[in-house]
Order: sequence, then C-alpha cells, then structure tokens
Amino acid sequence: MTLDRAVLGFAGLMVLLSVVLTVWVSPWFVWLTVFVGANLLQSSLTGFCPAAMILRKLGVEPGRAF
Repeated sequence: MTLDRAVLGFAGLMVLLSVVLTVWVSPWFVWLTVFVGANLLQSSLTGFCPAAMILRKLGVEPGRAF
C-alpha cells in the first residue's frame, strides 16, 4: 500500500467514524467531520498533510502525491 492510498483510506475511515459517533453518541462529533474535510482541503492546496508525515514515519512506502 502506498502512502497516497493510506492517507485516503485513513481520511475515509475518520469521516465514517465521525458520522457513526455523531449519530449514536453526540451531535458534537460532526466537528470531527468538519476537521477532516478542512484538513483534506488544505492538504490539496498546500501539499502539507500531517497524516502523511506520520504514516511515512511508520514506514509506509511513498506514493506520487505525498
């Protein structure tokens, strides 16, 4: 698995998790969805992605985007 796919998979997992938590725990978890979306947007504009940096340090092989 490349870093690009790992970042996209992690972002998707976080969005799904936040939706589940919003429905079953508290409506305040919708802010996690907002945070993930904002992070994806800023990453597309700047190329800086904290999740990619962490996954790279964990040994995930680099991809084309990150």
